[in-house]
Order: sequence, then C-alpha cells, then structure tokens
Amino acid sequence: MLPRTSIPAGRLVQGGVAVAASVALLAGSAWACPPEPENPTERSAGRAAAAEGTGGHAGHYHRADAATAEASEAIKGVRRVGGVSDAKGAISLMFLDYGHGRHKRTIMYATGEFGLKAYDISADPKVPKLVGQLNMPGMWETEDTDFDPERKIIYLSRDPRAFGGDTRTGESGIYVVDASKPESLRQITYVKVPAGHTTTCVNDCEYLWTGGPAKADWMPADWGGRPVWVTDVRNPAKPKVHKDPIDTGRNDGKTDYTHDIQVDSDGVAWASGRGGVRGYHTTGRHYDPVAKKWRRATAVDPVPYAGGGLDEATTNSTFMHNSYRAVGRTRDQAADPRRWGDGKLLYVTEETFNDGCANDGLLVIASLEGSYRGEGWRSTPEAPFRLHTVGTWGVAGKEGSDPASTDCSAHYFDVRDGVVVQSFYSQGTRFLDVRDPTNPRQVAYYRPADAASWQPYWHGRYVYVADNTRGVDVLEPTFR
Repeated sequence: MLPRTSIPAGRLVQGGVAVAASVALLAGSAWACPPEPENPTERSAGRAAAAEGTGGHAGHYHRADAATAEASEAIKGVRRVGGVSDAKGAISLMFLDYGHGRHKRTIMYATGEFGLKAYDISADPKVPKLVGQLNMPGMWETEDTDFDPERKIIYLSRDPRAFGGDTRTGESGIYVVDASKPESLRQITYVKVPAGHTTTCVNDCEYLWTGGPAKADWMPADWGGRPVWVTDVRNPAKPKVHKDPIDTGRNDGKTDYTHDIQVDSDGVAWASGRGGVRGYHTTGRHYDPVAKKWRRATAVDPVPYAGGGLDEATTNSTFMHNSYRAVGRTRDQAADPRRWGDGKLLYVTEETFNDGCANDGLLVIASLEGSYRGEGWRSTPEAPFRLHTVGTWGVAGKEGSDPASTDCSAHYFDVRDGVVVQSFYSQGTRFLDVRDPTNPRQVAYYRPADAASWQPYWHGRYVYVADNTRGVDVLEPTFR
C-alpha cells in the first residue's frame, strides 16, 4: 500500500505504464462507501455495522454477493453495442467536448481506484479509444467526479480511505487535474480538505463543495459524519479552503454525513446524506427562512431554500445518497410539470444495505411542498419534519432481478425524457418510466452475470454505464 499522505506529482504514474499495485487493489470486491469500521481486515463485519440502530445507514457501503455455481443474466429493451474492459474498477464517468464543428472531439473520462483515464469517443461512440491516463493506484474513491467544462479541469476527491487510510485518521482532499490535453493529463495541485468523499462544482466551478464520509477522530464527538467544506478554486493553482463547514445540523439538528451535492438548472445546490436532502441558493439575493431576513447567498454562506428528511415509513433508512430536481430548462425531463409543477419534486437515491433484498435502498420521489419555510432546518427528534413521499421503486422481486442476489441497493441515476436510468449494483442497470411519479414503471433492464453497476449516463443516443467489475458498457435503448 502507498503511504497515507498526499501523492506528489512525481508519484503519479502517467501514460501506459503498468502498476502492479493497482492490480492487487482492484482484484477484491467492489465497495461503494464501506461501513464502519473501514479497515479492510474488518470488512467481514460490515453487514452488521451497516445498521444504525434505527434502520438507518452507518457507513454507506456495497456488499459483494457470495459466489454462486451458476451466474445468470437478464436483458430486455436494451442492447450492449460496445464498451471498454480496460476500465475495470470504474466508478464515475465524465464527457468533455474539445473544439467545434468538424474538429470537435468528445472525450469520456473514467475515474476509479486506478485514478483517471481518457477515452476518445469522437470517431465511434460505441468503441471508446484510450488516449491518456493519470495512474493513481489505491485512490479512493472518485465517486461522481465533477469538472469545469470551460477551463478543462477535473477535480478528483480523495476519501480518507485512499492509499491504505481510514476515516478515523486518514487524509482527505482534492486533486486538481489539468485536462486541457487529454493525452497529457497533469496534476496542477493538491489541497487538503477536512472532507473528501465527493466533490461538486458550484457557481460555475468557481467553488467546490466537498462532503463525507464518516467523521475523523479530531471532529466533535456528537457528529455522525462529515458535513461540507467549501474550497475557492477561482485560482485553481492556489485553492483556498474555507475554515467553517456548511450543511451542519442536517439530521434533525445533528451534524451528520453529507454524501453528495447535485446542482439543478436553477443553480440550487441539493445536499444529500444522512437526514435527507436540503437545497441551498449559492448566488443572488434571497429570503432566508431560517434567519427570517433577505440576504445575499454565496458559496461559503448559502441561503436555505427547501427540502428535509424523507419519510421513514416509506424508506428503509435515513441515508439519502444523491438527488435530482427537474426544473427550468430540465422541467420536461421527469414527471409532467403541467401536473406536478416545475421543480416541485425531488428524485432521490436511498442507499442502504439491510437484511433481505426488499429492505435495501430505493429510488424515492418526494414532494417539496411544505418545506420552503425552513422546516428542514428546524427539524428535531421531538418535532421531526419529513417530506411527503410520492412514489418509490425497488429492484427486489421485479422482472429481470436475480433472486439469489443480496446486493440490491439503488445507486446513482440519470434522467431523460421521463425515464430514469439507475444503477443497482449486481442487479444491473434499470430503466424506469417516471412520468407518473406515483407509479414508477420499469421499461428495460441490463443485468449481465457479473454486473456491478455504479453510475449510468445518457450521452447522445446511448447510455454509458460505469461498472466496477466490467469497466464501461455502452448501451442502446430499444424499448421505444
């Protein structure tokens, strides 16, 4: 294992040089966000550790299924038309365009425990061609990696479990990578940040919000996990980390694990984690329903907008992984806005692993109604506020599912034209019609025998799936 320190630029292995350590690190089971304790020698205790005592989620992890004598597969309404297997260990994908007109290139970037790989999909989007890489064997974990499309900068989030570390004492931070030349990826700098599981651009990538995972030893004893720290990257060579965290008190007044941020087309930043999903204004002048006054929102001092905890009666935990709000220019991508309103619904992944597939994490669709007056910020255990659940969908028992699999939690998703395409780990990639949010309906699925689907992306006519065991699958929907 590499030491628990930042990797200097000279330690990065660029180009096509093979690194033996990366093979060993990628040979084991795929783990999304392991439970406490996270020491690899203690992972066998993970299933018990995943329980929070209240049906919640302690550490956010993916458990591998036990080996079976006969592997099965199930495919309907979609066909695999290409992909790359040399991206095994893939966790996240990004698509960056370079140039214009007939000189335009599209590069697909894959991230994972191997670091960063660049694939040109300009000539044939079904056959990504490896053109560059930045090898970082032992990196953890690069989930939902974000980037600046204008400055061509990629921000790799370093979880404290990277390079042999753990959440209690390991180092976390952000690697700032120059992707202006896909063939020559270059680390610009690295900055230590108290959080490190996911990093998201806000305010046109002038600032970064970084959250998770479980708390370090030096953090307050009453915290359940790490909130969000803000980094100013207006000068990407000299990032400045703001000392005070935000999105605190998210779990009925308790500061807890903020897992990831999604920014909607109106610029509202939605923070998901244990305790639900809450949205913030990060620019402009807005009424603050908590402070009860009008004030200017900034990335380091955002204004609460809406959101809160999810109804435990319709979910299996309190841990919400990521979210999506169809609003503004994306209003037509999910449920019919004429019936359900522009931006009135949240689509949320609940990620949890309990005993029995039916008790694992769901896709949850919730209404924001009743949450615009700061209710989600004033919620307490004695007087809890919860969003109303409109609909849910889980993979257990559904057509195309493997009844022998115990790995059934929902993970990341993407939305287009009323269809959610969502990863369900070893239960594969599912296509769900959500135009009626009260009754999400499966219309297609892709579950190869060795599936470990982490995150799917609509891009052009295809869906690209980051699969932790297979690499990248390129799928063509045929259901319509």
